[in-house]
Amino acid sequence: MTPPKSTAKEEMLRLLQEQPDDSSYDELLRELAFARMVERGLADSDAGQTVGHEEMGRRIAAWEK
Repeated sequence: MTPPKSTAKEEMLRLLQEQPDDSSYDELLRELAFARMVERGLADSDAGQTVGHEEMGRRIAAWEK
């Protein structure tokens, strides 16, 4: 049996608890933002919403023009 998924608030509190006590406000915000970006990226990957290596290469090449 899988444990119930934690709420967003519980997850944020867990992430904050893991940080050093002397972390700055900006460091804490950066850590929360990073965790959210990873979560979104994994959800996109699970949903098949990704861009292949070759396509990404074409997009980057287009930016450089």
